[in-house]
Amino acid sequence: MEKPIAAESKKSACFRPRKRESKMKRRRPEILAPASCLDVLKTAVEYGADAVYIGGEMYGLRAKAKNFSFDDMKKGINYAHERGKKVYVTANITAHNRDLDGVRQYFEELKEIQPDALIISDPGVFSIAREVCPEIDVHISTQSNNVNEMTFRFWYEQGASRVVTARELSLGEIREIRENIPDELEIETFVHGAMCISYSGRCLLSNYFTGRDANLGACTHPCRWKYYIMEEKRPGEYLPVEENERGTYIFNSKDLCMIEHIPELVEAGIDSFKIEGRMKTALYVAVVSRTYRMAVDDYLNDPALYKSRIPYYQEEIAKCTYRQFTTGFFFGPVTHEGQIYDNNTYVKGFVYLGMIEQVEDDGTGWFEQKNKFSVGDAVEVMKPSGENVRTNVAAMFDEEGTAVDSCPHPGQRIRIDLACELAPFDIIRRIGDGSI
Repeated sequence: MEKPIAAESKKSACFRPRKRESKMKRRRPEILAPASCLDVLKTAVEYGADAVYIGGEMYGLRAKAKNFSFDDMKKGINYAHERGKKVYVTANITAHNRDLDGVRQYFEELKEIQPDALIISDPGVFSIAREVCPEIDVHISTQSNNVNEMTFRFWYEQGASRVVTARELSLGEIREIRENIPDELEIETFVHGAMCISYSGRCLLSNYFTGRDANLGACTHPCRWKYYIMEEKRPGEYLPVEENERGTYIFNSKDLCMIEHIPELVEAGIDSFKIEGRMKTALYVAVVSRTYRMAVDDYLNDPALYKSRIPYYQEEIAKCTYRQFTTGFFFGPVTHEGQIYDNNTYVKGFVYLGMIEQVEDDGTGWFEQKNKFSVGDAVEVMKPSGENVRTNVAAMFDEEGTAVDSCPHPGQRIRIDLACELAPFDIIRRIGDGSI
C-alpha cells in the first residue's frame, strides 16, 4: 500500500501512483553497460546488456574517453535497436550560459537518430531537452544528488522517466523511495565500478590539482590518489581521511561490486543495474555485463541456483582489471578500512588479447591484437553464451599469411589458430602470464 503523502506536498496532475505489483511480477532488472566507442557498444549488446549508455563528442562527463561521433552514434543506436536493445546518451555536464546554444543544437541533432533516453543533471539542459525533443525520455543523472523521495517525485512531475540514485544511498533508503514514488518512475542504481564519491561524483579535486574540471568532462581521477591530512601547526603528523555517518564528501573508495547481493538489489525494486566504466575496455564491459546478466537471470529463475553459482560469478568478475572491491553504502556507513583501498594499483586477472572479427573456413579467426602473446600460451575463449573454453595458441599468422611465433606490436592484425571453434565476438584473454 502506498504511504500517504504529506499535506504540504500536493500531488501534481501527473503524479498518479498505482498499486504496486508483487515483487515476483516485476520485470527483470535491466543490465546497463557503458561504452566508449562503437566496438564496445556492440560488445556490450552481444554480451548481455539490455541497454548501453554512451557519450557524444560534447556535453558528457568523460571528455577523455574516445566517445562517439554522430555517425558512430547513429550506427550504434541502429545496431542496438535491431537487436531489441536500448541506447542512452549522456548530456550531464553542469552547463554554463555559453553552453546552452550548443546544447540546443546538439539535441536537435540527436532528435534525428532517436536514442532511447538522454541522461541529464542540469535543470536548464533538462528544459531544453523537453522543448526540443519531448519524444525522447529523460533520465536524471546521479550528478543531481538524488537522495530522497521528494526529489524523485519532483523530477517525475517535470517529465523524467527515470532517476539515478546517489551512490551514497543504502538499500533500505532505495526501498523506501521505491515504495513512495509512482510505479512508472524507474530507479537506476550503480552496482559495479568506481564509486566517485564526493558527493555522487561532483568532484572538485580535479580542477584544484590539475586545472581540469570534472563537471565539464575532463576528470583526472585525483580521487584515486591516496590522501592524508596534516594540520597546519602539527607538521609531520599525518591522519588518514575518514567519513562521518552521512558519507565521504571528498575522496573515492574501492571499486563497487554487488554480484553477491543480487537478491537484495532485486527486492529493493531497482529497475536498472548500472555498470560504471565509460573509459573501460571491451573485455571489462563483456565480463561484467555477461556476469551480471547471468546472475540476475539465475536468481529470477532459481534462487538456489544463483546462490550455488556465486563463486563462479566472483571468479568471472576477477578476470578483468579491477581495484579491491566494496559494497559501498548499500548496507550503511562504512569505516575507511572498508572503503579506502590498501593498494592503489589495479588487480589484473586475465590479459585482454582481442576479439574475433571474422572466422575463416579453416576455423582460424582474425582479430586486432591488444597485448603481446605467443604461440603456446594458455588462453581462454570467452563466448557471449556464457561458455569459456580453455586452450592453447596453436599457431598465428600475420596479414601476409606468414607464420609468426609472437605478436609484439599493439594493434597488429593477426589470424589465430586456437584448435577450437571460434565465432565473431569471441574474446581471447591470456591466462595469467600465459604459461601452460
